[in-house]
Amino acid sequence: MLRNGMFIADRYEIIEHIGSGGMSDVYKAKDHKLNRFVAVKVLKHEFSEDQSFVSKFRVEAQSAAGLTHPNIVNVFDVGDEDGIHYIVMELVEGIVLKKYIEKKGKLNVREATSILIQVAQGIECAHNHHIIHRDIKPQNIIISKEGKVKVADFGIARAASTNTINSSAMGSVHYISPEQARGGYSDEKSDIYSLGITFYEMVTGTLPFDGDNTVSVALQHIQEKMISPREYVEDLPISTEKIILKCTLKKPDRRYAKVSDLIADLKRSLVSPDVDFVKIIDNSDIDTPQTVILTQEQMREISEKSAGNVYDDDDDYNNSYDDEDEEYDEDEDEEGIQEEGDVNPKFDKAMTGLLIGVAVIIVFITIFLIVKMIGIFNTSKPDKEETSANTTTESQDMVEVPKLIGYTEEEATKKLKSMGLNVKVKKEQSDEYDEGIVFKQSEEQGKMVEKNTSIVITISSGVATFELKDYSGMSEDDATSALKKLNLEVVNDYQYDSSVEQGTVIKTQPAAGSDVSEGDTITIIVSKGSENVKMINVLGKTEGEARQELEAIGLKVADNITKDYSKEYGAGQVMNQSYAAGTELAPGTEVSIAISLGEEAKYTYRAKEFTISNSDSNNSYDSEVAGKQNVSKEHIKVVLEQDGAQSVVLKDTDFSNNFNFTFSNIEGAEGLTSGTVKVYLSYTYEVESEISETTGESEEATAKPTVETKTVTDVLIQTKAITFDKVQQ
Repeated sequence: MLRNGMFIADRYEIIEHIGSGGMSDVYKAKDHKLNRFVAVKVLKHEFSEDQSFVSKFRVEAQSAAGLTHPNIVNVFDVGDEDGIHYIVMELVEGIVLKKYIEKKGKLNVREATSILIQVAQGIECAHNHHIIHRDIKPQNIIISKEGKVKVADFGIARAASTNTINSSAMGSVHYISPEQARGGYSDEKSDIYSLGITFYEMVTGTLPFDGDNTVSVALQHIQEKMISPREYVEDLPISTEKIILKCTLKKPDRRYAKVSDLIADLKRSLVSPDVDFVKIIDNSDIDTPQTVILTQEQMREISEKSAGNVYDDDDDYNNSYDDEDEEYDEDEDEEGIQEEGDVNPKFDKAMTGLLIGVAVIIVFITIFLIVKMIGIFNTSKPDKEETSANTTTESQDMVEVPKLIGYTEEEATKKLKSMGLNVKVKKEQSDEYDEGIVFKQSEEQGKMVEKNTSIVITISSGVATFELKDYSGMSEDDATSALKKLNLEVVNDYQYDSSVEQGTVIKTQPAAGSDVSEGDTITIIVSKGSENVKMINVLGKTEGEARQELEAIGLKVADNITKDYSKEYGAGQVMNQSYAAGTELAPGTEVSIAISLGEEAKYTYRAKEFTISNSDSNNSYDSEVAGKQNVSKEHIKVVLEQDGAQSVVLKDTDFSNNFNFTFSNIEGAEGLTSGTVKVYLSYTYEVESEISETTGESEEATAKPTVETKTVTDVLIQTKAITFDKVQQ
């Protein structure tokens, strides 16, 4: 790894390490020539020693450096220095799309569509420059803090060779096109397939194909039909569903012809999401109606190619760029002509193989037609043994879907996998089934399906709950009707409330905003109106008189009778009542009253006259400055302190050796009868010290004297206790 502060090419200063991947390390750096921050991707040592890889890496990076687009992480520079091979890229502060999807679970359709449009615009720019990305996936897409979407690692995936990739990793395989999985030729339509898979993951929060290893996932891309995203998002617009299906058709020629066509449909779907305008040539996008059974040799070939094409190299760029690269086909960049007039031997072999393949296909077609013709005229019954063998073979490839409804997710998954079937899980609320129990399956019990078919099981997330609305202010009949429409049981209760019109809902139990479920019982409290009990005036009456008069009209005196001082009312009289005279109250309403204590006497706390002088100091300031040099006594401060009260500065003046301060009429804090007067001194003094200084070529140290002035503030030199007398005003 590079050190912070080191320079590359006398230009790029390494600031910090921000990410690592299988092939490279990524650093934040400062470009001192253009005065900007950049990201520097440096090849790891083991790849730097592979000259073939380094050569291809440079060529592809230089190609990508020619791309300039707002939706592309731009490459600024490519170079090497002292065995360090690096690429300088735009520094994007933001979040990788993969992490954004994981954080949100799934994106809403409009947001996902807007993101894909920006990604596709960047890919379109690359295609216009004859550059195929070959590794489009959410890990290579960054959303900046400003909301701009950018695609990273253009052309870099192409540089990786089979001897540099870890076959055990699983990243790109989830987004790889069928032709790439086969190790075949990839073009713009391979990128379109990967865009479709990325779109699928954004709107559903899951991947269409998954497995225990790279080979099984690659095989699913090649031969298994993809589950419609509508299985996971029931309200997915038809246009979005068909855009995804068209992008991910197995046959490249049935996908979008170019990225610009995809962008046009994406923009139209934002305006007319529920219009069925996407044209798909043929919904049958698998070459044959039955699953292709691959030989061991073919499986081994795919496994070997997966080792080069499929891996996950997670650079966490800001958490960094992703560095997941795919296999580079060395033959793909070999020119057909080595020199003028000389045929490349590899090209010659390829042409020979192609001709042999065409001849084999013609022979098979001819045999097929002959067998077909013979079958038309052959009216005899098929041989029993042959029929039996075919039936046995077919039955071995087909399995009967078991009953899954009523089982737990774990039980259903285990059962499906034991039968060679794949499982996809989604969750929905259910009033009938407990949480965690399967209540729907995509294929009915008893149906015969091919092995490796994916069965979608729907798991109950529990009884549906919803928030109870506020029905206060509604009429009794309207509230009752509205609640019953929600399949809630209604109980009516009544109480007097002069502030709410009779027959109107006061509140509900449980209260508005509570979570309820169908079948729950809701009590609505309805106002009975007022009985016209009017509050009377009891101010100035004694407590006994007030109580007697209020109870006579059906009201009660609250137990919490308060008492306070009053200038207006004499001691023992009612000085306040909680309801004004004339207010209509329901019978039994409690009325709070306050009783006067009479007028409050006022007191103050004052200290007798006292003196502070240096003669009665109990902590001489001379002891504080003893032994110090060039002492200057500068300031003296007298402070009054009382427990629980704020300190008060009585005197703050320049220092005098013979001080004598007299204080009179000093007021203390209310209720505190004692205090402490403290005297503080502030002074300065000098300290001599020596510092070492190196001089001359011999670097001998010499001592140099120096004087430092120090200040000491607020040194306590005297305390004195005083008392305060309570004096009525």
